[in-house]
Amino acid sequence: MDFQPTALPDVLLIQPKVAGDARGFLMETFRAAEFAAAGIGQAFVQENHSLSRQGTLRGLHYQIQKSQGKLVRAVVGAIFDVAVDLRRSSPSFGGWVGAELSAANRRQMWIPTGFAHGFYVLSETAEVVYKLTDYYAPEWERTLLWSDPRLGIEWPLIGGRPPLVSARDAQGTPLPAAEVFE
Repeated sequence: MDFQPTALPDVLLIQPKVAGDARGFLMETFRAAEFAAAGIGQAFVQENHSLSRQGTLRGLHYQIQKSQGKLVRAVVGAIFDVAVDLRRSSPSFGGWVGAELSAANRRQMWIPTGFAHGFYVLSETAEVVYKLTDYYAPEWERTLLWSDPRLGIEWPLIGGRPPLVSARDAQGTPLPAAEVFE
């Protein structure tokens, strides 16, 4: 696997090596020793799988306690995946990075604890699988406002149309009022 740095410290894009022939392909998406060598030594305790239609935006989610590191990939379709640094002590606090993850490019994004995460669906549908380093704890879940102008996230909205968001995501908290990490 190739672990590629991004503009935000600790967020990595991971390109697996793919072996393929006329029958199809095989790739490793996780190998503990390689991840540990790249600085990702946390154990994964939960895996989620979601299906969303084009134009759906999910996020920006995080857990203020029981914070979750996330290893994200699209197994069907394509998404624009985003991480926002919510570590107040970080020089990149409030900064974001985004990348296209797709079934075609097979990239994954590692988003460590201390970051909010969200994605926007570019393809007709997308199925996203992500491994988590801690369990879902709804009492600690928080939502950062996806459209906060202070973040300046450049979402690639199709046709400039507003995204499909849940009521909870539409009511996300702007960065100045959000609970953040030290």
